[in-house]
Amino acid sequence: MTNKQAAIKVIRRLNRNGFQALMAGGCVRDMLLGKRPKDYDVATDAQPKEVIGLFKRTLKVGAKFGVVIVMLEGRQVEVATFRTETGYADGRHPSVVKFANAAEDASRRDFTINGMFYDPVKDKVIDYVDGRADLKKGLIRTIGKPKERFGEDYLRMLRAVRFSTQLGFDIEPATWSEICRNAKKITKISGERIAIELEAILVDPNRSVGAAMLAETGLAKAIFPGFSARHAEFAVSVLAQLRKKVDFALALASLFAGCPTDFARQKHQILKLSRSQNKHIKFLLANRGRLLDDRMPLSRLKMILAEPYFWNLYELQRAIQKATPDGAKGIAALGRLRKRIKDLGDVELRPKPLLSGHDLIRLGAVPGPALGQLAEEMYIAQLEGKLKTLSQARQWAQKWLQKRRMTEK
Repeated sequence: MTNKQAAIKVIRRLNRNGFQALMAGGCVRDMLLGKRPKDYDVATDAQPKEVIGLFKRTLKVGAKFGVVIVMLEGRQVEVATFRTETGYADGRHPSVVKFANAAEDASRRDFTINGMFYDPVKDKVIDYVDGRADLKKGLIRTIGKPKERFGEDYLRMLRAVRFSTQLGFDIEPATWSEICRNAKKITKISGERIAIELEAILVDPNRSVGAAMLAETGLAKAIFPGFSARHAEFAVSVLAQLRKKVDFALALASLFAGCPTDFARQKHQILKLSRSQNKHIKFLLANRGRLLDDRMPLSRLKMILAEPYFWNLYELQRAIQKATPDGAKGIAALGRLRKRIKDLGDVELRPKPLLSGHDLIRLGAVPGPALGQLAEEMYIAQLEGKLKTLSQARQWAQKWLQKRRMTEK
């Protein structure tokens, strides 16, 4: 059973028991655009207790909002009771929620293109908000007054930019103006929720357009204080040069390509990213410029090539060079470096050291900083191909220790 089939089965059962039930929101929009929706949400006039009574396996996940998850043959279908919401004191949570009818439910949704319903039994689109007309025009427009819709949840400003980016739609002038007026209020939203929307914008192939909108509306500066127009202009250029499919860390590093690494790391904290994401972004930004040295020692090349984020660093540097007016020389250097990497073939990039720390101590090294220096220099010699056997490594280490003793006398 597909997600769509599960949703239709839920709708049919609700219908048989005297309730109105419709597909709602983004799945209707995507179907009308000829796209395959990921999820099929159901909206109904049945109240939560009535939904729970009709299905064997359910989860009541949003008591206040009348949302029930129906589990059916390995699928989960979100079923929400038609409702109205009022009293958004904090710019996110409604203080009053009332169950309502389909038309009233549509009026509390964010954008017209997301406010339509579809009856799969009658094969009929139900549109109380002129969403179908805006789909044809390619417009992102709030349902009702933009000031009210954004005041209910300021994250909707980022959602407007996301839908515009992903669908290639324009944002309707009154909606755009209200985003610009309220951009500073995006700070009322948690970093985690902001990060989810930013990721959807920046990993999209149309990411440079989305980034330009973030800058023009003032949202980028509000989310990342100190992110200047100059930073934004360079970011848009770099993002435009990335390959079609990228991950969030590479896209976010590209957004901060014109900023100092410490500044970028500080701003990323706002988004509450995972430790691995922060590590990934730090590596990309801290190593900008290193790959332009196409004659770097073989040992250094092997070590950086062995890093899990190496090819993202290469992609970032390539995009930076393409976005820079005099970047042709750097692009040529990257090409030569790539040839060096290809010529390495299947060589092991991070082989096990020929001698361990214990081995070096047995040869006469004293535990401490000198031992670390010896191990590092010997490993570099190994990566360079100068040391290939245990015998060579022992001889090299003994000479190193002898030379150090002589300099200490």
